[in-house]
Amino acid sequence: MKPPPFEYHAPRSVAEAMEVLAAAGPEGKVLAGGQSLIPLLNMRLAAPGHLVDVNRLAELDTVEVEPGGVRVGALARHARVERSAGAAAAQPLLRQALRLVAHPVIRNRGTVVGSLVHADPAAELPAVLALLGGSVRLARPGAVRDVPAAGFFTGPLESAAEPGELALSAFFPALGPRCGTAFHEVARRHGDYALAGVAALVRLDDGLRVTAARVVCVSAGPVPVVVDVTGHACADGWAAAARDVAERIEPEDDIHASAAYRRHLTGVLADRALREAAASAAGDVGTRR
Repeated sequence: MKPPPFEYHAPRSVAEAMEVLAAAGPEGKVLAGGQSLIPLLNMRLAAPGHLVDVNRLAELDTVEVEPGGVRVGALARHARVERSAGAAAAQPLLRQALRLVAHPVIRNRGTVVGSLVHADPAAELPAVLALLGGSVRLARPGAVRDVPAAGFFTGPLESAAEPGELALSAFFPALGPRCGTAFHEVARRHGDYALAGVAALVRLDDGLRVTAARVVCVSAGPVPVVVDVTGHACADGWAAAARDVAERIEPEDDIHASAAYRRHLTGVLADRALREAAASAAGDVGTRR
C-alpha cells in the first residue's frame, strides 16, 4: 500500500524543525528512523498532513555519557547506542535491551528516542526508561521541558509529547555501586515483539543484602508496568517477589497468547531477571540465590 498524501519538510536546523512542527500542529509528524511510522503510513493507520524529516540534523545524532547517566540524542540509532562502550559501562541495561530489539537491519535505522515517543507497551526501550526513572526532553520554539518517564507514557502508542513539540533527547540514569540489571523476554519468533518481557534492577549493600529491587513488565498493560518488590525480596526471596509481579499486572488476551499465559510467563521471567540482576550486582554472574 501507499501512504496518504502529505507535505514533506526537510529542515536544516533544530530551530527550523521546531518552527515547522509548531506551524503544523496536530497535522505534523516527525520522521527519524521511520521503522514504526512508515508502516503506519503505508497501512493508512496514520495520515499526517506534514512529515518533518529530521535526518539532516546532525546535532541530534549524539550519545553522551554525563556524570549522572547517558543522554541519547533524537537521531542516535539503536545500533550506535548498542555499540557504545561508554553507554554500556554507565548503564548496562541499555545494551541488554537493545540486543533484543527486532533485527540488526532495524537497529541500524531505528532510533532510541523515536521508540520512546512511539510508546509501544510491547517495546523494550520504553520499559528501560520507566524502570530507570529516566526522562525525555521536548522542545518547541521558546520552551524546553524534561518529562519524567512516570508521566511520559500515557497509553498504548500515546506519550506526553504534544502537537508541535520535537523530542530532542532521552536521559537514562546511571547505575550506582552494587547495582545489577537484566532483561529477559519471550517472543514467538526471533525479532518479534515479546509476548512477555521483564527487566530487573537490584541494589545490594556492602554485605550483599538487598536494599532495592524492582522490575518493569513488557506487554503487561497499556504502558510499561513498574513493580517494586524490595519487601518481598528481602523477606521471602526472589520466588515470592516474582509471584507478586505476576499478580499485579493486567495483561490482555489476543491472537498470540491468553492473559493467563502472559501472567504466568511474566512471573517466570521476573524470577529469572531478578536473580540475574542480583548476581550481577554481587559481581558474580554465576551466583544464584
